[in-house]
Amino acid sequence: MRLKHIIRLLLLWFLIHETIIIVDGLRDEKVNCEAAIIFGTTVNADGTLSTRLQARLDAGIELYNNKVVRKLFVSGGLGKEGFDEGTKMAEYLVSKGVSESDIIVDNNGNNTRETAENFVKQFPECESVIVVSQYFHISRAKLALRKVGVKNVYGVHAPIFEWRDLFSLGREFFAYYKYLIF
Repeated sequence: MRLKHIIRLLLLWFLIHETIIIVDGLRDEKVNCEAAIIFGTTVNADGTLSTRLQARLDAGIELYNNKVVRKLFVSGGLGKEGFDEGTKMAEYLVSKGVSESDIIVDNNGNNTRETAENFVKQFPECESVIVVSQYFHISRAKLALRKVGVKNVYGVHAPIFEWRDLFSLGREFFAYYKYLIF
């Protein structure tokens, strides 16, 4: 009987946390900030951007064009496809009219934590930032930035939804607590 109660409590905790992740991720906070950090994801084998990545960049462009942010920090790693995500992201931004001088490229952001650390190394005085990613990733991205000392962290989600988001939502529960503890 006690095991059933523990399982129910764990399930309830999981469901509440997942709800918080969804609500936090879908609640865009378009607050004037110094920069937006756009997290990388897949670049296709032919060098084109995945739909997910393009949606993230388009959300960042909207913030930039509406003068919500002055700089766009694009971060990703070297994908298995052989492309530096940050470089490909910057190329797309420039093709859409963003000034090269307003783009900071981080090709060493292999994960959320590294992106946060790399951002703070380049902008140690920055006190406000908007993270741009898919809704399920926003809460953990905010946590990572707060843990490295950024005081005011807001989120804007890319308006894209895929079936794989269900897996990603489940993964984020465990990843969030890993980031919280370590």
